[in-house]
Amino acid sequence: MRHARAYGFAGLVALAAGAVAFAQSVVEPLPENPPVEVAPLDASALAALAKTRAGDAERGATLAGTCAACHGLDGNPPEGLPYPRIAGQSERYVSQQLALFKSGERNTGLAAAMIPFATPLSAQDMRDLGAFFATKAAGAGIADDAAVAEGPYQGMKFYEIGERLYRSGDGARGIPACMACHGPAGAGNPGPAYPAVAGQEAAYVDRRLQEYRAGTTSQQDRHLFDIMAAIAAPLTDQEIQALASYLQGLHERPDAATLAAIEAAGPVAPAAPAPAPAEAPADEGVEAPAPEAGAQGS
Repeated sequence: MRHARAYGFAGLVALAAGAVAFAQSVVEPLPENPPVEVAPLDASALAALAKTRAGDAERGATLAGTCAACHGLDGNPPEGLPYPRIAGQSERYVSQQLALFKSGERNTGLAAAMIPFATPLSAQDMRDLGAFFATKAAGAGIADDAAVAEGPYQGMKFYEIGERLYRSGDGARGIPACMACHGPAGAGNPGPAYPAVAGQEAAYVDRRLQEYRAGTTSQQDRHLFDIMAAIAAPLTDQEIQALASYLQGLHERPDAATLAAIEAAGPVAPAAPAPAPAEAPADEGVEAPAPEAGAQGS
């Protein structure tokens, strides 16, 4: 026992001596890395999409590996990160956003992280990536159901504020229902490139709505931005947070009629095995006719 205590004390002395020596040593600073050089921004990136063919999801899968660290292998980002969910987004929306990053027209939020990835992509690469992520199913998170303690929404659950705005808007303040463009289940509209919002990460939705509320953009075509800016302008911080929470938990599910039909149908019985074909009795003394000339057996 005395030996053990002696060894332990000696170890502590050695550790303390090492710490003192480390503290007294001079730490050499790491050399500064030169800035990363990227290709100049391409103002024609958005227009170039019109000269491409439809996206190839298989080819897009070979390009998507560089997106995985932030967005996940299938477009569903790791939990707790502030990156958007891109699984299930339409090809058109994904390719347009990549082109906006490449042109420098989208330069807020995490654009500084996206621009180096978007810059080397061709317009066809963007469409192929969009086609790949469009084939993936979007996941969903959990909405905040805590009760609001004070203010105009006192007594409501937090996500219910977002649900009311998403489904009904607020006519008195000129806020239309979000589902008019993004759909009742948040699936978006691929035609005008309205994004899917169901299951979107709350931190990302919150940040984007604040950017729209600020009303400043570098986009040359402001049409879609201005639509969102007008909707977001009257929203309070609490309403933005509530919408973000509601969308994070929103996911598509069967309606009541579909669920009732599935329940009424009951379990599907396994199919009965097909009976074995009966063998025809052989006629004694009768020879089978010879095959016709030129005929081949199967």
